[in-house]
Order: sequence, then structure tokens, then C-alpha cells
Amino acid sequence: MTDRDPRPPLTYAAAGVDLEAREATAMRFGGIGASTHGPQVLNFPGAFAGLFHIGARYRDPVLVSSTDGVGTKVLLHATYGTLRLAGHDIVNNNVNDLITTGAEPLFFLDYIATNGLAQDQRLELVAGIAEACRVNGIALLGGETADMPDIYRAGDFDLAGFVVGVVERDAIIDGSTIGPGDVLVAVPSNGLMTNGYSLAREVWGLGKGLGEEHDRAILGQAREELHGATLGEALTAPHPPYWGLLRPAMPYLKGIAHITGGGIPGNLPRILRDDVAAEVDAASWTVPGVFALIERDGDIDPAEMFRTFNMGVGLILAVAPSDVDTVLGVIPDAWRIGSIVPRQGGAVVRGLPGTD
Repeated sequence: MTDRDPRPPLTYAAAGVDLEAREATAMRFGGIGASTHGPQVLNFPGAFAGLFHIGARYRDPVLVSSTDGVGTKVLLHATYGTLRLAGHDIVNNNVNDLITTGAEPLFFLDYIATNGLAQDQRLELVAGIAEACRVNGIALLGGETADMPDIYRAGDFDLAGFVVGVVERDAIIDGSTIGPGDVLVAVPSNGLMTNGYSLAREVWGLGKGLGEEHDRAILGQAREELHGATLGEALTAPHPPYWGLLRPAMPYLKGIAHITGGGIPGNLPRILRDDVAAEVDAASWTVPGVFALIERDGDIDPAEMFRTFNMGVGLILAVAPSDVDTVLGVIPDAWRIGSIVPRQGGAVVRGLPGTD
């Protein structure tokens, strides 16, 4: 009987976490984040948390926070090579939730969990996050990258974020003043934004183990309904930033619904009191071609489409009749999508497939 060779000493790198590479990348993250910083960010070398000075310009400030992820859209970004746009997705998705309260976004933090995502791809993600932070006028205050072998497949990653904002207490938008006769104004989306991707991927078998060659071939197809764009371009279009558009209209808004998972039927009721309902005019807009493709190729019922996707509507705003023209004048491409009526039983949202 012979002795077996002794087991080589274990290292963290051999277990799937390369500390040297991660620390070198983290040093570069610092410079990217600093490009979003204003004087409110207090820099303390070696700090374990970010510091942000709100200042004295608020009378009765209320802090507002939101957190969310990008969902399975990350699979398409990875396959189609649009990781930078995933960074836009995570910031804009969170900021758009935050501003529904009337809050001004202040700072953002990201969380990347992965197994073996290349260092240059990590930098691409954070560069996209910083770009979106600059567009929204907020600071990328910090973040975390977690290497998690055995939790994720090799090369996979997940992306989440957290945003903090502030609003004067007497300026909070909570929907409490919405009443019959008020007008609903829609702000367009540019596609799926960050919701419904598990269903959309199912339609074409994307990320279903058929291989990257299959997925890239499908995503690379130009479709007539997309006016010359590829399916990949349509599906990876980043979640739009709405803060800059809405800011001049904020004083006139009584309620803001961000049309995310659950579509209009699932999100518009969240800003309505129990005694009112929404009449939506489904003929007031043309549904973007990417949704027509999903519905046709997946043989999906229209009611299911409206329950799953935003169908071309990114936000719905509740506005007093006297302020409608002002709001339409300051938000490009916005349109009247419906009105508020007394609720007398039945669905909270009416006028869409599956709601009547």
C-alpha cells in the first residue's frame, strides 16, 4: 500500500474567489463612482459605508428609499453584449419607483453577485451604473461585488440596487387627492423596461439551455415590426430615466404609477383610493411592435399581455383637469390615456383586455 500524494494547500482563489483580481477591480470602481460625486458626498478613505450630507435646504425632509433588481433580463444583456445597459436598467428602475412619491433622488448603491464574471465585465456594469447616475443627477455612493461559486453557474451574475431620496413632507405624492373627473396622462415606455422577461424569453427559448449560438442568432434577427431593429436591440433597450422628464411637472401631479411587473392593471390601482376607479382608453396609443411580436410568436392572450407587460406605457400620472395642458406641455410625447370615475363595484381599472 502506497501513501497518496498530499493534498495541495487550499486557497481562496482555488475555491473560486480571486481576491487580488477583485481588489484591483474595486480600486477602479472607486474612480468610476467618484465621477458622480458632488459636494454632498463626504469622502473618508477606508470607510466601510458611504456618507451623504443632505444639508439645510429642506424644511421638513422625509427620506425615501427603494430597492429592486433587473431580473432575468441580465441573461439577455450577457448574451447580447450589453452589460453597460444593464447598469442603466438597475439605476433607472429604482429611481423611477422612488420618484412616484415626489422625492428627489440623492444617491445609489449597487450589488453584483456572480460566479466568475470577468473583471472587465464587472467594470462595464459599474460604468453603466455611473452613467445612469449622472443622467439622474445622483451620486453612486458605494456598492458590493459578491463572488459566490456554487450559488451561481460559472459566468452568471445578478444585479440589484438601492436608491435614497428626499421629499418635503407636505409635498409627498400619495394619491390621496385623486378624485372623479381627474385626468390620467401616460408617459411612453421604450419596450419591456425590466419586467416580463421570463415570459418573453420563453417565447423564443432564450436562456433555456439551447446554447449561446442559438440565443445570439435569435437576438440578431431584424424584424419588420421593429422597423429595422434587431430583436436583441428591442429586448435590451434600457429602462428609461423619467426623473428629468417629470421634475418640472411634479407640482401638478396628484399620483404617479410606475408601470412595472403586473402591467397597468397591477400598478395603476396602487395610487387609487377605494372609492375611485380608472377608465383607460386602449385606443389612445399604438402598442410598440415588440409586444406584438411576443403576442404573436408566443400565441399569448391579450389579457395576459396586459397583465404581464407595460404595453408601451412607462408611467401613468393623475392630474387635475385644469393642469392637464401644463403637464402635456412639459413632458414630451405624453398623452391622455383615461380618466378617474367613481367606483361602483367591478374592476378598479376598466377598458383593457381582461379588465371589464
